[in-house]
Amino acid sequence: MAIDPSGILLTDRVAVVTGGGAGIGLGIAAGLAAFGARVAIWERDADRCAVAAESVGGLGIVTDVRDSAAVTAALDRTVAELGTVTILVNNAGGTFSSPLLETSENAWDALYKANLRHVLLCTQRVAQQMVAAGVGGSVITVTSIEGVRAAPGYAAYAAAKAGVVNYTQTAAFELAPHGIRVNALAPDVVVTEGLVALSPGGLPAGIGDAIPMGRPGTVDEIAGAAVFLASDLAGYITGETLHVDGGTHAAGGWYRHPRTGAATLGPG
Repeated sequence: MAIDPSGILLTDRVAVVTGGGAGIGLGIAAGLAAFGARVAIWERDADRCAVAAESVGGLGIVTDVRDSAAVTAALDRTVAELGTVTILVNNAGGTFSSPLLETSENAWDALYKANLRHVLLCTQRVAQQMVAAGVGGSVITVTSIEGVRAAPGYAAYAAAKAGVVNYTQTAAFELAPHGIRVNALAPDVVVTEGLVALSPGGLPAGIGDAIPMGRPGTVDEIAGAAVFLASDLAGYITGETLHVDGGTHAAGGWYRHPRTGAATLGPG
């Protein structure tokens, strides 16, 4: 039979978006809300949390998802105010330069906690709640193209993002009998307010040269993929990392030379 367009709708489903105060997280929260979900934003910055929640008509909970007690408290409040969570988007994360020969143990631990530890904490707590309620759902984690390629100067960050990819596969297998799907989104360069703030004179020239589609992505394009993975239209997709990157991962280092347009591998 033909698929039903209503399969993309998330009407009255409860979604949690971590790190939803800005950037990709806020875009995903807005996208989920636009398709009918009741959204809780878990964000550690109180001001951003309040503004973001108001903008999507959702619930804002000031939360540091690196802390297990905070995650439990945020989930308890979300369930009490909105209902059983069936969509989780693990978006929180961050990075800083950490060259391999200079990375301290503290730096490694900080990047692990910011990009991988919370994925375990939030996925586990929300999945336990789904299983107890006897419902299935969708878990989506934002990883990065850096998790599947070399990332000079960012070894610890890239290792954590690679961990997300494998965790997604393993969690998908373990949670499948409970009707819980687990997938990941891997962006490349995405235009966010943070990126724009770093480039007050405009985005750097050539920022899209290494991307087959010739431009960076937008927050809405990442949000669209998240809505799809959360919806019934993706009901048979689990354990996958979807590269929403304009073709960068598929190109494997090939790009179109900015002057000649010729397919080029390596320095041009």
